[in-house]
Order: sequence, then C-alpha cells, then structure tokens
Amino acid sequence: MTSFDAIVIGGGHNGLVAAATLAKAGRKVLVLEAASEVGGAARTKDFAPGFRVSSIAHVLTRLHPDVVKTLELEKHGLQIARGDFMPSVALSKDGPPLVLHGAYGEVLTGSTPSEQSVWKELRAQLMRYAGILKPFLSRRPPDLAGMSLAETAALGQTALALKKLGKEDMRDFLRVLLMNVADLLDEQLADIRLKGLLAFDATLGSHLGPRSPTSLLGLYYRLAGETGGAAGAQMLPKGGMGAVVAAIRAAGEKAGVTIRTAAPVAKIIVEKGRAVGVALDSGEVLRARTIVSAINPAATMLDLVGPREIDTGFIRKVKNIRMKGDAAKLHLALDRPPQFSGVDAAGHKGRLVIAPSPDHVERAFNPSKYGEFSPEPVMEITLPSLSDPSLAPSGACVLSAVVQYAPYALKEGWDAGKPKFLKAIMAQLESYAPGIGNSVLHAELLTPADIEANYRMPGGHWHHGELQADQMLMSRPVSGWSGYNTPIDGLFLAGAGSHPGGGVSGAPGLNAARRIIAMKG
Repeated sequence: MTSFDAIVIGGGHNGLVAAATLAKAGRKVLVLEAASEVGGAARTKDFAPGFRVSSIAHVLTRLHPDVVKTLELEKHGLQIARGDFMPSVALSKDGPPLVLHGAYGEVLTGSTPSEQSVWKELRAQLMRYAGILKPFLSRRPPDLAGMSLAETAALGQTALALKKLGKEDMRDFLRVLLMNVADLLDEQLADIRLKGLLAFDATLGSHLGPRSPTSLLGLYYRLAGETGGAAGAQMLPKGGMGAVVAAIRAAGEKAGVTIRTAAPVAKIIVEKGRAVGVALDSGEVLRARTIVSAINPAATMLDLVGPREIDTGFIRKVKNIRMKGDAAKLHLALDRPPQFSGVDAAGHKGRLVIAPSPDHVERAFNPSKYGEFSPEPVMEITLPSLSDPSLAPSGACVLSAVVQYAPYALKEGWDAGKPKFLKAIMAQLESYAPGIGNSVLHAELLTPADIEANYRMPGGHWHHGELQADQMLMSRPVSGWSGYNTPIDGLFLAGAGSHPGGGVSGAPGLNAARRIIAMKG
C-alpha cells in the first residue's frame, strides 16, 4: 500500500493540470487513468492508416492563460503562435462565404460595408459584456452562504466593472443577459450568414437552439475564453490537441507527478465521512489524504463513492444534472484536400461552418427534442492536415467536424441510425464541397453514445453536464457545491462538470488545485 498526498482520478487535461499544479506546490501526486494513454477527449489519435486527428476536441479556443503561465507550458513544447488565429468561415451554397478574421472577427469580409460597421459595434459590445463574466472563469464561484472577504471583494469588482460600462451599456447588459441569441442578432444584424455563424457558436455543444431562452450565454462563454492572449480566438496547435496534453503532462512529470495508465478506479474509499484512498479494478488499494476526481461528477459520486455515503438531497441533485450530448464527431480520411465553394487557401485552414441562417440552426435542433437526428445538420469543419502535414500522408487530407444535432438517446437507436446520419452529413458536405464523397478513404462517426463508451463521458456530453444558466457558476455541478469541494471531506471535483465547464481550458483543474492548496489539503 503506497501513500500519496493526493490521488487524481482521470488523466484528461483537467486531471493533469490539477496534478501538475499540486505537485508544483510540493504535493506528492499520483494520476490514475483508466485508458491506455492520458489526454481523454483531447488526445491526438490514429483513425486510419497514416491519418491522425484530435479525438473529440479539435480547436483550441479557451486554454486559460493562468494554466499556460503556472505550468510554463511553452517551455514544455506547446507552440502557440500569438496572432496566428484561425478565421471563421460561414459557408454559402449560393455565393462567396462570409469570413471573421483574427480574434473572432476583428475584421469581417464578404459582407456589405454597412454590415461590417454594425458588426464592429456589436462585437465590441459583446466583448465588453463577456469581459464582465471573464474574471469568474479563473476562480471558484463565490459561496453565497458563507462568502469570504476575498470573494466579497471579487463580487464588488464585478459590480464596479458593470458600473464602468456606463448607464446605457449597463442597462443593455442586464436586458440581454438571459435573452436568446436569435432575438439579439435579429435586432442588430441583417446578413443571415453572419447570424447563422453566431447562432451556431452560441449553441455548439448544448441542447439548445438559437431561439431557446438564455442561448446568448453560450456566446458570452465562448468570448470570455482566451487563447494566445486574445479573447474569442481559436487556433489549431501543431500536433493536434494531443500536443496540449503532452505539454501539460511534461510539466507535471517535471514537478514529480507519477502517472499510471490502464488503472481504472473501482471505488473511492470513505472512512468516517472522509475520502482516504481508492481501490482499483485490480483490487489494489492506494491511500492519500486528498482525492481529486477529474472525471464526471455524477460518475464520481454515484458510482465511485456510492449513495450510502451521501445524503439523499445531494444525491437527488446529482442525479438531475442534465448531460445528454447532442454533438457527434466526424473524421474523414480523404485522398486529396476538398474544395469548399468560394473558399480561398487561407479559408481552408480556418474553421468552416455550415449554419446558413439562425432559422436553419433552429430547424436542425428541433428533431433532437424528440429523439431524432437532424436531416440537415449544422457543423464546424477543420482540415488540420493543411496546417500540420504530419497528420496525413503526402497529398492526402484529414477532415474533422463537430456535427449537430445528434441526440444521445436516439429513438431508433444508434445501431440503426448511425448509417443514416452519416449519409445526411455527407449529403450536406457534398452540397458545399462538390466531389468530396468520391475522395473518402475512411470515415469514422462518433455519436454521443460512442463518445460515452470510448471516452467515459456519461451521456456523451463533452461539458460533463449542460452549460446552461441553471447549471453554471454557483450551480455547477449542483447548487451548494460549486467550489470543487464535495460533502465528503478530502474529496474534490476537478473536471469539466465543475465550474467553469468544458472545452480545453484547464480552468477547472487549476481552480480545484488552488482550492486544495488554500485549504492545505
């Protein structure tokens, strides 16, 4: 029986960030990963002979600057070229695309001068409003029942930032905060391609359509994130998302973290209300004074701890976390690069979005409410091998796409539904990139059910719980327990199901580790 200061369950990027941060603070840390390699949904994998791709997460949009700085990731091989941001290309069947350049549309091309002017003002306004929420991402949510002096001061700073907006902006911020994104876009913009792109980005990864209440929050969440020093920016790291994981792992190992793969945890051992260790599937027992779970919060509390150790009120809340995914992941091995209509060479290295209008996104969403997939899905497409040729054989190309809407609980079942959904996706791609179907060497479609099975994500939801108003901030993962602590002493949550949520940010892992260090855990 080996003893550690802290055992981290789950070697996804958040688990590795938590482990590295604790080790840098002098803790003896062990990471236990069930799979044969670390990285979780952010690892780079082979999916066809000679073809490699970022498994689930495929665009870096929100790696938190504090994670990069604290773990000195650039010293450990992470290459983030500041200013080398991907354009967002709103594809069109009927004409040239609309393109947001730089850090989420610092420059807009492909639209009218009047729309460019309106967008410039709206973008500045959205960035100001997202900036109000931004500080919350890098710290634990305030405990409203017992706020510390520091938390009170932080809330005061937020109120001050809101006041600094000025009267008109402050009123408007409060007016639009819980609006649906489609209404706001209809108020300000005319170009349906631009509105479609923004509607897609606001609802990506959520069980929401553009006309769902509070859907604007998704756009704020995206714009509050920062990559390469710029809010709202996105990029493809060299080597895929696995390069981010490799840098975090290297930082952790340099600090002394021990990592064990193929070591699934069967149980968290609780004695007298305190977590004291874990038992592996093999029967091996490992003890530590602090247990950090970077896997799904419901799986942690219901499966590894068990309901007998926790009061029924907390169990009920955990069971009611909504976490049924609506996004599928498509990987195509192509014998040549595709040609999307009207898109130039620079655009093909960006993120290509099929979301022709907010109404189209809404129509794509509607079937998922009734357990059906969208016959005309919306999607975000990247061609990563154009920027990183090591991902595909010479002359060939990798296509990676996040596709919505694909309900986790498909009424006809995914065994029957998957071939039909793939056919619908390919028909949609063919209409924007004629001839692409003839160049496919291999296709891999991961439904939410596949994502659940392959990556141990209950519901196949990459946020480990819907990122909606009632499951954010002080209510993530459940109300009363948003600060990474749990009702079990010595047990902390550090995964995407905790504040501030999913995406490859590392913020839940960093915030949880800081909380543990502050509590001298």
